[in-house]
Amino acid sequence: MTSPSHFDVPRPGGCAGCRDGAGLTFGFSMAFQPIVDIETETVFAYEALVRGPEGQSAASVLCQVDAENLYAFDQQCRVRAIVASVKAGLLDTPARLSINFLPNAVYSPAACIQLTLKTASAVGLPTDRLIFEFTENEEMLDPVHVANIIATYQKMGFGTALDDFGAGHAGLNLLARFQPGIIKLDMELIRDIDTSLPRRMIVEGMLRMCTSLGITVIAEGVETLGEFEALRGLGVRYIQGYLLAKPAFEALPTVMWPEKHALAV
Repeated sequence: MTSPSHFDVPRPGGCAGCRDGAGLTFGFSMAFQPIVDIETETVFAYEALVRGPEGQSAASVLCQVDAENLYAFDQQCRVRAIVASVKAGLLDTPARLSINFLPNAVYSPAACIQLTLKTASAVGLPTDRLIFEFTENEEMLDPVHVANIIATYQKMGFGTALDDFGAGHAGLNLLARFQPGIIKLDMELIRDIDTSLPRRMIVEGMLRMCTSLGITVIAEGVETLGEFEALRGLGVRYIQGYLLAKPAFEALPTVMWPEKHALAV
């Protein structure tokens, strides 16, 4: 398959910071992992995950990102995720596309989204099928700016998601400042939830809170049938993890439903 870096996509536009950093010195592509609606047994969305140009790890790419190329990298992640997903067959499904973004790489939400809009238009992907998810392992430099990004994206019709909820700084303090449409529970909360009463109680409390706030919950990092059944019992509808499908390089992977796992044993 041709690497997305070789596709003919629109030239960078928008704010000066995005244009000035347009030249990246390293290549990369995308893998895709499904987020599954277990009630309807359909794929709700595919998350785009950065990979090296030949499928190397995300770490091999991210170690090359610095202050000089941060803006260009964030822009090109969006472009390559859109182009590669459509080439992989996203438009043949009803699923959405979830793209990670770096809040500190957005000068102006309205300006920095222009290349994304042009790319989606060029490949025929409706922009209401885009979800932008963010996480910060470090404390956000400007939470007010992040809140403005989320509000702007929501007004433009995009889905918004807070990743790794319950880990590091991605917690209740952020949720009190702004309410994304989706939160993704950190995998450390999910691990062994079937045998951990404290984890089940915490997740149950988060579900009640998010239901009251109108926020959709996704459990990520689900790896075992026990975890899957415990989450389903708690009322979690959307699940992502190796149990259902591993990320596929430049392709949309097939979901392995839990019933098939049971039959295979």
